[in-house]
Amino acid sequence: MSIHQFALSKVSCASCVRSIERALDAEERISDYAINFAERSASIESEADPAAIIQVIQNAGYGASLIDNEEDLEAREEQQRAELKQQFEHAWLALGLGALLMLQMMFSWVPPLDQSEGLISGLITAVLTLMVMRKTAAHIYRGAWASAARMQFNMDTLIALGTGSAWLYSSGLLIAMAIDPSWIPEVARHLYYEATLMIIGFILLGQALETRGRTQTASALRKLMHLQPKQAMRVREGEERMVSVQLLIPGDLVRIRPGERVPVDAEIVEGSSYVDESMLTGEPVAVNKQLEDGVSAGTQNQQGSLLVRVTQVGAKTRLAQIMESVRQAQNTKPELGRLADRIAAVFVPVVLLIAFLTYSTWTLYGPEPTWSYAILAALTVLIVACPCALGLATPMAVMVGVGRAAELGVLIRQGDALQRSQGLTTVVLDKTGTLTEGAPSLADSQLLSEESEGIAYALAQRSEHPLARALTDALPAASLELNQFYSVTGGGVQAEFEGELVRLGNQTWLESQGVDCSTLAEQASEWAEQGCSLVWLAQSQRALGIFALTDAVRADTPAAIERLHAAGLKLVLLSGDHELAVKSLAGRLGIDSYRAGLKPEDKLEAIRALQQSGEVVAMVGDGINDAPALAQADVGYAMGGGTDVAIESADVVLMQNSLQSLANAILLSRATVRNIKQNLIGAFIYNSLAIPVAAGVLFPLTGLLLNPMIAGAAMALSSVTVVANARRLAKIELG
Repeated sequence: MSIHQFALSKVSCASCVRSIERALDAEERISDYAINFAERSASIESEADPAAIIQVIQNAGYGASLIDNEEDLEAREEQQRAELKQQFEHAWLALGLGALLMLQMMFSWVPPLDQSEGLISGLITAVLTLMVMRKTAAHIYRGAWASAARMQFNMDTLIALGTGSAWLYSSGLLIAMAIDPSWIPEVARHLYYEATLMIIGFILLGQALETRGRTQTASALRKLMHLQPKQAMRVREGEERMVSVQLLIPGDLVRIRPGERVPVDAEIVEGSSYVDESMLTGEPVAVNKQLEDGVSAGTQNQQGSLLVRVTQVGAKTRLAQIMESVRQAQNTKPELGRLADRIAAVFVPVVLLIAFLTYSTWTLYGPEPTWSYAILAALTVLIVACPCALGLATPMAVMVGVGRAAELGVLIRQGDALQRSQGLTTVVLDKTGTLTEGAPSLADSQLLSEESEGIAYALAQRSEHPLARALTDALPAASLELNQFYSVTGGGVQAEFEGELVRLGNQTWLESQGVDCSTLAEQASEWAEQGCSLVWLAQSQRALGIFALTDAVRADTPAAIERLHAAGLKLVLLSGDHELAVKSLAGRLGIDSYRAGLKPEDKLEAIRALQQSGEVVAMVGDGINDAPALAQADVGYAMGGGTDVAIESADVVLMQNSLQSLANAILLSRATVRNIKQNLIGAFIYNSLAIPVAAGVLFPLTGLLLNPMIAGAAMALSSVTVVANARRLAKIELG
């Protein structure tokens, strides 16, 4: 049993997803699956090989391609870029020709149809329109035909009916006028090719805008893949040889030089070093690794040379498991309800029934020529019911909302995040790089002699430890002569100064060397409770001072926390840092609850637990360690200064590295969703009122019958109204 990831194509609405689900359910070799409509992707667990699964999906009328490796992801991204470009080109082509035909009609540049010049012009227009329809909207007509074959109705059905009927009526009118113009009353002598193209153009523009706002899962997964080296220095019988990582097996010895990334999960058998594990833990301080300690694939060796024994390879490494977590979390996001499709599922059969009843009623009770009036009224119903405004309601509001968000420093990478954001109840926060600056700095110190700073600077200057580098950045430079400098792994550094040993390191090491730390113990305890990292300075057997280093809280974090609380949100802090630091920070900022010492998979499970308890959860993070949790959350927010993988796994990126942007994003999401609902309700009301008028309910009272040309103009006006309402978001001000 294996799990494979597939990219789906030809999937345009929720009913397409249901069709694929039915096909997968019917395949006995498939044990489980998850389809992500927003991403057009599927994660499928099956005994069958990928080719067989692709065939199952193709038999259902859709396309699928495997995306299990970096090359597959790159190919999918390239295909998506090409499709997006094509969608915009097709939209502008249809709108451009449609606008030209409309201008011809408005300024009477086309001869009447009862003249041979008018018929020739109409024939040329019919051919041109058909060619554009085939080039730009063939997928819509194929989708409508496939839906009809399955007795299911969607947006494609309405679009195909409205535009197809307009083209067929216009072409039939040309034929009738060529045979005998007396067959056609004056009121019915109008071609509707321009309405056909304008409808198609508006719909394609909406689809292109939706595609542009879609998250590209492949980018995040490809960046994760880049963290693992493709080659490693394998050591056998004393000989070192560069080989492909895929050739490594558990038990192999691998040499990892300074600056290199660890290729696989392994344990150290020779050497010691500081290893940057921020991609796993999110913490900025490198971890000291010694004999028999484990190292993980993707982490970076900072200084010493290491000889390691391979323990896990391939899909069993922690990096591979994080990648799989990102995939699964992205594919198990709650499916956003497609309101327009749900309306269409009921709306289409109703419209068809109304059009049929309209034709029948006019045939039975209409004035002569009854068939002409019947066709005219039925066609008008289909055109006026074409849901152009309904199709534009969401993507137009999303496009404007996303643009306004960008002006506020919020990059919304997925339009669906807007709707999910407005229902949030809990915000989960990472500590390092989210609430804090993401790098250690000197917060305070207590020194017992005047020359302590100079000694500390001289010792720290010769150390590679991140805390030592923070000290050299903060302390005034000093040129002291130190002799016999020595670094103690996991302890600190020492040297000889004016005939005495001076040491800079942690309390445990100093006390093991006989240093008396009792004089500064009370201050040290106080700083430790505040979550500070402590560096001790000693001369001979007495402590000279202590330095408290901390990852400083961002200046605007406290105000942002208050603003989030005011918005009715519950805040939870999840961090890989130690208990005292996390507890202290949560208390100072007034965060509702916290958990410390968490691994990436722990954060993921914490998010799931909150969701299972009924919370709608947002996750805010900045590190690779946050990527699975960002993907699992209902909405993932990444700090713009964070890692590429965190940014690619998130739905929203806060470009200003400020939690104030988070509050802005949530408020803007609420405003955008209100706008979408206004658009959808307005479009639906328009269709509901216009259809009876198109069917002729006013004819017995007023003698007026809505002309299909007027119906097309009304349809266009409803679209303009939707666009105008969406544009209001561009000027919205947030508190």
